[in-house]
Order: sequence, then C-alpha cells, then structure tokens
Amino acid sequence: MKNSNKLAWTWTIKEEFLDEYVKMHLDPWNEILEEHSKAGIKNYSIFQNGNQFFYCFECDDIEAAFKYIDNSEICNKWNSITSKMVEGSFDFSDSDPIKPMREVFYLK
Repeated sequence: MKNSNKLAWTWTIKEEFLDEYVKMHLDPWNEILEEHSKAGIKNYSIFQNGNQFFYCFECDDIEAAFKYIDNSEICNKWNSITSKMVEGSFDFSDSDPIKPMREVFYLK
C-alpha cells in the first residue's frame, strides 16, 4: 500500500479541561488557522469521543510543518494554553512530540 500524506494521532484531554478545550476548538483564533495553513497543513480534522480526541491532517512535509509551528509565536501561545489540558507532549522540539498512528488503509 502506498502511504498517503496524512498524519493521525490521539490525545486524551484531562476531564477538568474538557469543556474549555472543546470551546477553543469550536471557535479557534484566525491567526492559529493561518499559521497552520502557512505550515502546509491542510484538511485538518479533530474528532471527539468523550475525552479522547482523534486528529488527522494532510501535509507534504510534516517535519517542516512541525518546525514552522514550533517557531510560530501564535502557535506557541495557543500551545501554552492547551498543553496543560492534554495528557502528552506538546513540545514540537521533542524528537517525537506526538505518537503517530500507523495507516493501514487508504482509499483515494
């Protein structure tokens, strides 16, 4: 199977921050959307199942996108707020800030 240019992962949101996390993502800052687009991220979706969230986006160069986001002042501001809500690393300078899921099926 040929791999697609998608990245997917899950994060668990701490119960005490669940409402705030959802609210932020239902009405995100325009600047954060613009920065993700400039990073080359597209078709970004987040799905919720209780406090478990599934993230999926497409990107031609994920490493470059993460580097761009890590150097973005607005993304760092957003991440400083949301990082306390997530069980996991939000530090894009880590070698593995998220645990990507293996793609086992892709219908083009």
